[in-house]
This record gives sequence, structure tokens and C-alpha cells, in this order.
Amino acid sequence: MNELIIELTEISPRDFFGLQNSNIDLLKKYFPKLKIVARGSKIKAYGDEEVLEEFDKKITMLLEHYAKYNKIDENSIERVLTSNSRDDYESAPGSNQILVHGVSGKIIKPQTVNQRKLVESSRKNDLVFAVGPAGTGKTYTGVALAVQALKAKQVKRIILTRPAVEAGENLGFLPGDLKEKLDPYMQPLYDGLRDMIPAEKLEQYIENGTIQIAPLAFMRGRTLDNAFVILDEAQNTTHAQMKMFLTRMGKSAKFMITGDPGQIDLPRRVISGLKEALLVLKDTEGVGIVYLDDKDIIRHKLVKKIIAAYKSIENLDS
Repeated sequence: MNELIIELTEISPRDFFGLQNSNIDLLKKYFPKLKIVARGSKIKAYGDEEVLEEFDKKITMLLEHYAKYNKIDENSIERVLTSNSRDDYESAPGSNQILVHGVSGKIIKPQTVNQRKLVESSRKNDLVFAVGPAGTGKTYTGVALAVQALKAKQVKRIILTRPAVEAGENLGFLPGDLKEKLDPYMQPLYDGLRDMIPAEKLEQYIENGTIQIAPLAFMRGRTLDNAFVILDEAQNTTHAQMKMFLTRMGKSAKFMITGDPGQIDLPRRVISGLKEALLVLKDTEGVGIVYLDDKDIIRHKLVKKIIAAYKSIENLDS
């Protein structure tokens, strides 16, 4: 049996091993044919030479990742371990730039390969579709791009919208004034903005119309110039709603449409406007389409398992 010894010199073993050796346990899961022992500042692995070479390569990739980001966690480990090379989980130099310095100095930037692809696609195209499951950062990345464009004076306003499909876009039965009725549906959009813009400034932007958050029904009849516009939860639009939204695009506008075709809440036999638009516009110049997947999920580690479990029964039903 062959032995490989890796000594950690540029990183704290505690950081690399994880809480109660959780990161080492994850490595063992991905390399079941190896015996892996972590003690002190060393990782020892025993097994076939070919598997040890692959293990050595992955550890080197993980150490490079830590050197760049000063952080390593379960999500980053999984991204590295499921990639064939550094190119699969890192972008070209300069493409991983900070999008926004948020509240309390929080640095907001794309964290995964496909989030970086989304940023690059938005740079190149005026209309971009970001499609993928929950937790992949579609909306959050879009909001960060919008705030960045506003701060750089590339646009004069941000408009965030989503179909209030849960109430059939008829919000009359809910208590309170219009804003109070709409806020539950718009909360994910507010959450992103609160990370990126100080509370007083955000309130000022909303009051003077620099940032507008409204249900999709309110977009009808408008022409949206000099704006970064995000349509969230687009899988719940109908054909008519999607066509209406797409034709609102005015001069110097950026449109981003986010959605998860796996979470459609429309009545049966009603075609999703998102699914239809992806087919109709897939070969249109100036339109970018970026698909995010399970590797991009940056929520709690259980979210990946939940999505995978549901995907397995949904595949059985189809």
C-alpha cells in the first residue's frame, strides 16, 4: 500500500480540517478507496498510487483556492472535488472582480463558475436569462449587478419585479396599504438590497423612485429607459406577461430574467412564459442565457440534498 504525506505550511490545519474534521470527512466521502488520516499539520493518505495522485492534485487545488480567498468550506470543497481542472471552478484573471462593497464593508462578488458566467453575460448582452434551482444566487447576483450599474451611473434607476402569482396578482384580500400588501412577495429582492445599500440610502432611493419594486402587472404600458430591470420568479409568468415585459425594454436598458423551471406555480395547462421565452430567444443575438446548477448552491448544505431528493422523484413522475 502506497503512502502520501501532505504537510500544511501556508494554512492553519484547523481551518483546513474544518470543525470536528468535517472537511476531512468530506474528503473521505469523495475518496472512499483511500485511508485518510489528519493529525497535527499533516494529512496522510494510503492507497493505490493512481488514486493518491488524484488526491494530491485535489488537495493542491484546495490549497490554491484557500490562498486566493482566505476561506474554505463545504461548498468550495465540493466545487473543487467535482471539477477536472482549475479552469472548471476558476475564471480567467480579472473576471472575478468585486461587484459591490456592501453594508459594513461586505464584499459581494460572484462565488461560483456559473455566477461568474452570469456576470460576463450581463456585460456582453442587454438581455440575460439566469435559470437554475433555488439557492444558486441568480437573483442576488442580478441585484448586485444592478446596484453596481447604478453606482457607476450606467443606469439612472433599478426596477425589480416579480409576478405575484400566489395571489393571482389580485392582492385585494390582503390587509394594509399597497406597499404592505406587496412586501411579502418582494421580500427576497429587499433582502439583497439591504446587504448592498445602507438602510437610510435605500429608503431614500425607494422614496425618490431611483429603486422601484413592484409586481409585474404594474409594468404594463411603461417604457423602461436607462434602467437595470430584473424580473424575478419568471417561471410563473404567462405567455402574455413575458411578452409584455420583454417589450418594455427602452434605450440604455439592461434586462435580467431569473427563474427556476422546476418551481412553476401556474395553473395546469398554462405554459410558463419563461420556458417559452428560452425556446423562442435561444438563438437571438444580444440575448444571453446562463444555466446554474446544483454546484452553484451556496445556501445551507442541506439545500443541495433536498433538491437532489426532489429531483429523483420528479424524474420518476415524468
